[in-house]
Amino acid sequence: MAGKFELKKSANGQFHFNLKAGNGEIILSSEMYESKDSARNGIASVQKNCSDDARYEKKETSTGKHYFTLKAGNHQVIGNSQMYTSAASRDAGIESVKHNGTSTDIEDNS
Repeated sequence: MAGKFELKKSANGQFHFNLKAGNGEIILSSEMYESKDSARNGIASVQKNCSDDARYEKKETSTGKHYFTLKAGNHQVIGNSQMYTSAASRDAGIESVKHNGTSTDIEDNS
C-alpha cells in the first residue's frame, strides 16, 4: 500500500500535514501554516525534495534519540520525523520518506 499525505486544521485555525507510510505510520510532520494553500505548497515541497539526500539533516537529541528534518532548497524546514531509538531506525525512516513522499494521494481532513 502506498503512502499518503493527511492535511489537517488545528484548533487554532492553522494547517499542517503528516506524511503517512502505507501502514498508516506517520513518518514526517510539517510545521504549522497560516493557510491551507501554504500547507499544500509544503506538501508539494516534500514531493519535490524527498528524493534528494542533501535535503535531509540527521540529528540526535541530548538524550540519545535520533530524528531527521527534511529541508527545501532554501534551507527552510519542511517537516520533522518522529524520534527513533537508533540511527539505523532513523535512516530507515528517511528511506520511507523517499519512497512515500512522492505520493499524490492527499486526504483533506481540514
